[in-house]
Amino acid sequence: MQEKIRIGWIGTGVMGASMAGHLLKGGYPLNVYNRTRHKAQALLDAGAQWLDSPQEVARISDIVFTIVGYPHDVEETILGERGVLSGLGAGGITCDMTTSSPVLAERIAQAAEAKGCAALDAPVTGGDVGARDATLSILVGGDVAAFERVKPCFDLMGRRVTHFGKAGMGQQAKLANQVAVAGLMFSVCESLLYAHEAGLDVRAWRDTVSSGAAGSTALNNLGPRILDGNFAPGFYSAHFLKDLELCVTECRRMNLVLPGLGLAEQLYRLMVANGRGQDGTQALMIALAALSGREWTGVK
Repeated sequence: MQEKIRIGWIGTGVMGASMAGHLLKGGYPLNVYNRTRHKAQALLDAGAQWLDSPQEVARISDIVFTIVGYPHDVEETILGERGVLSGLGAGGITCDMTTSSPVLAERIAQAAEAKGCAALDAPVTGGDVGARDATLSILVGGDVAAFERVKPCFDLMGRRVTHFGKAGMGQQAKLANQVAVAGLMFSVCESLLYAHEAGLDVRAWRDTVSSGAAGSTALNNLGPRILDGNFAPGFYSAHFLKDLELCVTECRRMNLVLPGLGLAEQLYRLMVANGRGQDGTQALMIALAALSGREWTGVK
């Protein structure tokens, strides 16, 4: 294990704190920054070092990981005046694990190359549970040599790591995943709503069909939460809306029509507008039930 490699980590939210924790437990020296310091406290207590900006993190790190909220956060954190690339030394690697814009990932790679550095875009799937259990799938784009250097770190955070090609292709892989997730959320919520309105024992119905062709990770993991009326976030609806907006933007660029994606984007936009952006993605059930004049609070 390459203990001499110094790791920087920026973004210690729902997923980032767990992911960084795996690197710290794996023996890597960890330099940390987050906009709100208290969210990094558990890492600091475990031995991580606090720095006051992304620039300062990068100055004393060989590889800097970022996982922040939105593309504008990524841009500021990496390309800003006190961003990662303003402090990263020649030969360093910046690796963004935020779900962000493929076009922005390409810009970051170009800016990194101009400084004698390398950049990877490496968004993840698996949610808060996958981050906590180190079972994430990590979808990577960017320089192959940089990927090979960072892979031991990826292996501590995830179960499946795949390099998809040039800069931006990790983001494209993640956006394709989000299109699939949007469809799954529709199928789970609509099927549970139908079963409930038809008068079935919905819990027994879910248990019965979940091992057949109708089964999915979403039905198995989020189905019980929906039935309990539990909309606590494993992944925020507001962040999922951001992802869907990125998907829609890419579809326009490719002249690609995906009606299901468009409907999902509209309904999640409605949810966020109605103040449910901090709910989990399973709160789509509330919006779907409302289309038929129902209020969903769960099944007794």
